Amino acid sequence: MTTDVLSAAVLPAEHPLVRDHDQQPPPALPRWKRILVVARLEGADSLRSRWLQFTTVIYALVFGAFVWLGLRESSVLGFTGLSRVVLHMANAAVLAVPLVALVASCQAVTKARTSGHLELLLVAPLRRGDWFAGLVIARAGVLLAPLLVMLAAAALAGRLLDPLDQALVPMTVHALLVSVTLLWAYLGLGLLISALAKSLERAVVLALLVWLLSAALHDFALIGVLLQWRLPTPVVFGLAALNPVEAARLAVLSAVDPELSLLGPVGFWIANQLGPQWTYGMGLGWPTLVGSAAVLLAGRSVQRRDAVA
Repeated sequence: MTTDVLSAAVLPAEHPLVRDHDQQPPPALPRWKRILVVARLEGADSLRSRWLQFTTVIYALVFGAFVWLGLRESSVLGFTGLSRVVLHMANAAVLAVPLVALVASCQAVTKARTSGHLELLLVAPLRRGDWFAGLVIARAGVLLAPLLVMLAAAALAGRLLDPLDQALVPMTVHALLVSVTLLWAYLGLGLLISALAKSLERAVVLALLVWLLSAALHDFALIGVLLQWRLPTPVVFGLAALNPVEAARLAVLSAVDPELSLLGPVGFWIANQLGPQWTYGMGLGWPTLVGSAAVLLAGRSVQRRDAVA
């Protein structure tokens, strides 16, 4: 079939190799089908990649440690049983999900360019935007599936072991929403890094720097600024909320402690000025906005730059 199509495209219509075949080109697939085909291809490739093994190990170690802490005989903000475990899983997601999303996406576009994979795909009737959309769907699905399985298993076990735990289902929903928004934010940032980086090594270094800045260095930098200058409370809140990780932490805290008493004076100001609903919405909305903007910028870079690095 491929030979017939190529012959019809290259040879004149009166050529004997073309005369016996249908002159009409095969009908083009709708865009959603092209994206679905690419998503299946990229998903199968992701299942064979080493970063998926890294993802599994990180999830197992981090979430296992937090679950072990959650099973200790104590009460956290009134949460007991498996609802406390899910609360600790939400705190673990704030640290683990950004790292996993960056590792899974920071080399995707760069590797496709350097290996010639993108150029080979573009030989087919496929647009760059279709390939990029399929790539985003495949990576998001592979990253989100383990989170859904773990949270669903925790919710199901909680309903079976402790049907009276009324906080379990709401906490599971909050943990899922926080995980999804953080995954989207850092998946977009990882794809943007991959679209702009000129080599695989540089993409990995940039991704690790972004994670360190978000997870650790941002806190130390903010503490250093507070020690050096006495900043107003709104400025402190703004500097903290610009980091998607800190915004997600605020969403987790506002879901379980509407007064935000753990944050001290800043939490008192947030609870009185914004309220728990606006704080929760900001904690979910800002990472979603960051991820959407990063995905759009990465897609534009894929459209404009060369298919081969």
